[in-house]
Amino acid sequence: MTSAAKELSLANEPEHIARALRLAEVFAARAPAHDRDASFPFENFADLSRESLLALTVPAALGGGGAGAREATRVLGILGKADPSTALVLSMHYIQHLVMARSTRWPARLSRKLAKEAVESIALINALRVEPELGSPARGGLPATIARRTETGWRLTGRKVYSTGAPILKWYAVWAKTDEQDVRVGQFLVPAGLPGTRIEQTWDHLGLRASGSHTVVFDDVVFPLDYEIDVRRPDDWKVPDVTQATVHAIFVAAIYDGIARAARDWLVTFLKERVPANLGAPLATLPRMQEVVGGIEARLAVNARLIDSFAADFDIGFPLSAIESNIIKLTVTNNAAAVVEDALSLTSNHGLSRTNPLERHYRDVLCGRVHTPQDDATRVSAGRFALGV
Repeated sequence: MTSAAKELSLANEPEHIARALRLAEVFAARAPAHDRDASFPFENFADLSRESLLALTVPAALGGGGAGAREATRVLGILGKADPSTALVLSMHYIQHLVMARSTRWPARLSRKLAKEAVESIALINALRVEPELGSPARGGLPATIARRTETGWRLTGRKVYSTGAPILKWYAVWAKTDEQDVRVGQFLVPAGLPGTRIEQTWDHLGLRASGSHTVVFDDVVFPLDYEIDVRRPDDWKVPDVTQATVHAIFVAAIYDGIARAARDWLVTFLKERVPANLGAPLATLPRMQEVVGGIEARLAVNARLIDSFAADFDIGFPLSAIESNIIKLTVTNNAAAVVEDALSLTSNHGLSRTNPLERHYRDVLCGRVHTPQDDATRVSAGRFALGV
């Protein structure tokens, strides 16, 4: 695309999309180094804040962008194509603000406070739920993390693993149980950096290496009593939060689809430019290459329709279910992984060379298969529902 065509394309997009597209070029250039070093991209979030993209899903009435799921998925897909680690941290932040805006359980005072901070500064939030013994809370069980109510405040003790964005988060929504006789479980809002809090640098992963998904440890951390977000009897959590489930599934799907599109773009360039001596023409001229690329395009077309239509349905209030949301995530992430695997099948050693980005895209896209909700849990839930058991 020429510079003039690119400027015309940006001019026809909503401002937040144009800003995301401009930042994507910068983020993509930084991504290889952050992946290599497993370093956190603080500078990306400074850029996102400057471009008012951290507050995209904050309600307009509170000074934010007021975007729904559809526009947020577009931004996340653009940034996921450039640097999926950055997009993943951002998606978790977006989810929390969309849930705050629609929840009757989030204390209004706290949601307004966090909205104001997101508009004015680099103030990100994520839910800290996963524990070494518990695994993913989506599979059931009570957390080991305990919140004890005292006269001076809640006192929190526990350990949370895979805490995405840990190096930059200002707020934690911590999943914990109380020590009350009638145990309750739920979310507590905990400011980052309080005495007794530490981050253990445990994230050394195959993919999404720059996401800073480290372990956060709480050792008798004191925070205000009125920072209780939503704490209930365990049985009251059996019905999933549809807003949380829907936006989480679709945002995660958009990021992995973005990775697949980055792989597709690199593959197309490679096939057009690679001219083997024994062929005397670009690889792109071979029917075998055209067939596989056509299959890739088919998977990406399906992904685009699923993501866009599902996000649009959410925004207009069309009734959705957690099971359907999880099926969308399963389908999109598996399509994305298949796209990158197909790209590797056409590129031989070139695709696995550290000098080319395809191997990084492959490592990143594989994370979709273990990203909550996992495929096996999604299939079991869907099967049980269909069978009525």
